[in-house]
Amino acid sequence: MMLRTGMVLILASLGVLAQSADIDANVAKSRAAVKAFGPQLKAALQSAMQSGGPVNAIQVCNVQAPEIADSVSENTGLLIGRTSLKFRNPGNKPDDWEQQVLEDFDARLAAGEDPAKMEFYEVVSSGSGQMFRYMKAIPTDTVCLACHGVDLDPAVTSELDTLYPSDLARGYSVGDIRGAFSVEQKL
Repeated sequence: MMLRTGMVLILASLGVLAQSADIDANVAKSRAAVKAFGPQLKAALQSAMQSGGPVNAIQVCNVQAPEIADSVSENTGLLIGRTSLKFRNPGNKPDDWEQQVLEDFDARLAAGEDPAKMEFYEVVSSGSGQMFRYMKAIPTDTVCLACHGVDLDPAVTSELDTLYPSDLARGYSVGDIRGAFSVEQKL
């Protein structure tokens, strides 16, 4: 009996170790997807800003950002996107899980945590089975304020109002959490 109990404990421990290794691998894949998406988007935005200013950069977020996300999703086998508590594009509205994580990020920021280092992940159950979900905070930089700040150029305001009539993504300051990258993987 003692041997059997010991074997059960050993097998259970091995299962926990295997699950931990799977989670570590999923975190690494998620981080890699964010590292593929974020720099591509940033480079496209910087290029647009240099060639035509903030109004030109709005087009990048409107057209190119979804294309970049789709490309990274296809290349990684993960679903990646962006979301925010104050979203601009209604297609980026957070789901309940994302909403909770974003609110937690704001609480962590208020407690003094560096937003550039904030991430959260967990395995969640959904109607279609188990999902691994990951989010990485996007801090607001000075360059973001041209389209997401308080005092926007009238041409920027006009373009935003045209493309995003229900825009909520204004009024940010440097260091605020602008949103987050969100990654999903079906397990």
